[in-house]
Order: sequence, then C-alpha cells, then structure tokens
Amino acid sequence: TTSSTLRAAIQLGITHTVGSLNQKAERDVLLQDFEVVESIFFPSEGSNLTPGHHYGDFRFKTYAPIAFRYFREMFGIRPDDYMYSLCNEPLIELSNSGASGSLFYVSRDDEFIIKTVQHKEAEFLQKLLPGYFMNLNQNKRTLLPKFYGLYCVQAAGKNIRIVVMNNLLPSAVRMHLKFDLKGSTYKRRASPKEREKAVPTFKDLDFMQDMPEGLILEGDKYNAVCKTIQRDCLLLQSFKIMDYSLLVGVHNIDQASREQDTEGDVDQTRPQVQKSLYSTAIEAIQAESGGVEPVDQTGGIPARNSKGERLLVYIGIIDILQSYRFVKKLEHSWKALVHDGDTVSVHRPSFYAERFQKFMCNVVFKKMQVKASPCKKRRANGPAKKPAGSGASLLTQTSVGYQYPALQQQSSSDTREDTERVAAMQSGRPDLLPQSLQPSSSAVNTPGTPVFVFHSNTGFTSTTLTLSHSQDTSVREFGSETASRNQDSSIPKRAQLSFEETKALRRMWKSNWDST
Repeated sequence: TTSSTLRAAIQLGITHTVGSLNQKAERDVLLQDFEVVESIFFPSEGSNLTPGHHYGDFRFKTYAPIAFRYFREMFGIRPDDYMYSLCNEPLIELSNSGASGSLFYVSRDDEFIIKTVQHKEAEFLQKLLPGYFMNLNQNKRTLLPKFYGLYCVQAAGKNIRIVVMNNLLPSAVRMHLKFDLKGSTYKRRASPKEREKAVPTFKDLDFMQDMPEGLILEGDKYNAVCKTIQRDCLLLQSFKIMDYSLLVGVHNIDQASREQDTEGDVDQTRPQVQKSLYSTAIEAIQAESGGVEPVDQTGGIPARNSKGERLLVYIGIIDILQSYRFVKKLEHSWKALVHDGDTVSVHRPSFYAERFQKFMCNVVFKKMQVKASPCKKRRANGPAKKPAGSGASLLTQTSVGYQYPALQQQSSSDTREDTERVAAMQSGRPDLLPQSLQPSSSAVNTPGTPVFVFHSNTGFTSTTLTLSHSQDTSVREFGSETASRNQDSSIPKRAQLSFEETKALRRMWKSNWDST
C-alpha cells in the first residue's frame, strides 16, 4: 500500500466513523465499550454508506468508538474540529520514522499526529485502555501520550493499525535540538545516518556530551517537571511498561532571533481550530507559563542553557506500548550476559522507572540557582560574632543587657559604694574590689573561700573568680598586668565601668554570695 493510498483511506474512514458517532446518543462509558470493534467496507465504486473513491477496496475498523469519543470530549476536542483537522486537508508525512519503521503523519494544524503501530502494540493498547484512561480522567495533566483514536486499515491482505495522538513538537516552531532519552547508556548514541538529517534526533550519550550542564529551569517549573515524571513513571510501572522515552525538543529563542529565520511565518497562516486541553508541555507539568519574552503561545517550557540563552522546551513521554513480556525478558537476559545489565534500555519496569527519573531530574533538567541577598547570607550563616572578651567588663555587659534588664534602673542610695568601686578600678588596685563588694569582710580571707561562677544566657562563656589563701599574690599580679596593659594601650581602659555596670556587678555578686 502506497503512502498516498493509506492517507486517503485513513481520512475516508475517520470521516465516516466520526459522522456515524454523531447519530448515537451520548451516554456514560461502560466497560464493554472498550472491547467494541466497528468495521465498514469501502469499495472503490461506493455503496449506500460509503462514497466512491479512486483507490483500491479496503476495510476500515474502529476500536472502542464510544470510549474514544468520551476521551476526546474530555480534552475539549469537538467532533467537527477533530474531523476538520484530520480530513479537510492532506496529511503531512514526516520523514523521521521510528526505529521500528513506523510511519508518522501530522495534521495541517499541528494538532494531531498519526502513527502506525504493530499488532502487539495495538493489542496491548486495547487491554491498557480501561485502567490507563481511568487514571487519565483523574489527572489530565500528564506527559503521557493522549490517544484520541485507534483504527485499522485492511487492504491488499494486510492490516495497518494506526493511533491518533497529540502532537508534542509543533512544526510552526523550529527545533534547534531534538533528543530521544531513555536514561540508559548502552548504544545510546545517534547513528551517522541520523546525524546527516537537518534536525537529527540525538540520544542519551549525545546529550551528556553536548549539554553537560543540562536544561536549566526555574525552581517551580523544575519541581513540576520532576513531580509529573515521577507520577507518570509510577503509573507506567503499575502497568509493567518499560522501554519508553522522553522526547525533548529545544527551540533557542536567542539563536532564532540572530538567524532572523522567517520560516515560521508560513506555518502561522495555517487554519487554527480549538486547541486540545492540557496538550502542551507547559500545561502538562502543572506550572504557570510565562517568564520568557516574548510571551510564548505554543506551550513551550521556558528554560536556559549553560550560556544563558533563552530556550523553549517541548517534552513528552513516548513509546509506552512496550510491555515487559517474555520476549523482552529474554532480550534483557541476553544483553545482561554480554554487557552491563543496568546500562541496557530493556529492563524490568521498576528499575527502568527509577533510572528514568534519576536521569531526567539529575542530568537532563537542572534547577536554576537563585542568588541570595547579603542579608539572607548572614541569616543563613548565623548571627554575626561579637568580639571575644573576658573579665568583669564582658560579664557585666551580658548581665546588664540581657540577664538582668531590671538592674539598668538607677538607685541613689548606692551612689557612694559605686563611686568607691570605680575609684578602686581606676587606681589599678583590683584587689580592693572584693573587699568593697562582699557583705562580710571576714569572709574574704577565710580558708575555703567559695568559687564564684557567673553564667550568661546570651551564648558567651562563663567567667570564674576564685578567692583562695594566695589571693593577695595572684590578685596583685593580675592587677599589675592589667595596669601595665592599660598603660600600653591607647584605647579606653576595659576596667573602667559605667555606673549601670558597676551596680549590676555588685548586685549579682551579692546574690550569688547569698545563695552559696
């Protein structure tokens, strides 16, 4: 069957099946609706139900028509828009066929893509439909492909099965880079034949080599992408699906402006119909659009590369009709014997899903680092350190300012004692300090004099003052060192205390003495 004949048969069959569906009353989808297969024969001379055509006789089958009609309505696709997009103008054949040899056609308005599938894939999709679309009905925002129809064209003794899906890469936007990523590294490099194409589809090793910094996304969009991939992989794992890929198309806004490419102007003249809901990349990841100037209307995810250039990224999970059947188990076992089993693409669904998520969220997509302001940096590193100090001045400052704020009040009855305290410190005789502050003079030189330990709640270390039998010598030595230090230094003496500090120190020492 030639490509032109196949395209004509598809358009004739879809026109008939969509038109006949309009005559059936709308109702809720039942479980048996997923197993219904309608068949109509199209003779070249025409019949009472079908028009005549210039091609050979063929039969057109429609799988689960009632169910797919409900799903199209779920995504806001009206029957007339669906028919107009696929059947009003000739389909465009894409030159980039898949590794399995599938044919791809895209509608003129870039809304839908038609792909030929193998018999096993079509059979697996039929079994997958009830559970798959139950999950899709609960969460319409997903990167998984959205199947809008499953058909079969029987001609010349052959069965050609096709599926209608949402188009991930709009042709109105020029893709400067395109990747098919699986998260595996075994033979995951574009072939020389593929590299000769105008826009080749690169693979995992090519991405790691050409874009080691990955695609840089804003924080909310990065989280939305990873969350959506994780949720979709969990669903695919539950259906025992593996060997799927993430299709990534990258449009470089800055490069396109430099090239002043006008090819997109022709595509914008195409007839525009109502767009499908949740079909663009920015809608699929549950993130708000915007952030790129000019504002994008094609649904691309704004991103940056390592050079800081503005990008629009189009992503979607493809090839989900590969189940981990017996043949795939044998393929993985054979490749695991020859090569590293964890690097081959064929793997059990649980391992494949985990490896897929890690590769996409750690290698392909990177979160944009936000520069913190100076105040945030200081807050993150902790409070600024105060200059370290020791002795009575540090103790008095922490005690008066934090531990005993009430001691900042003045009292006229203690003026004389405080004045003597300041005079003693200024005279270079700190040995007179304990005698003037102790409640009993006999307790100063008594054997077994207690140790005074003052603690502060502000995070500084405690200060200890010990009075023993050798008090006179040690205190005098401390006093002489303090005096010489104050004489050599040009800064104000640390031992000179303010009126409030003097009173606070006296009160605190007195209260500690009473408690002991």
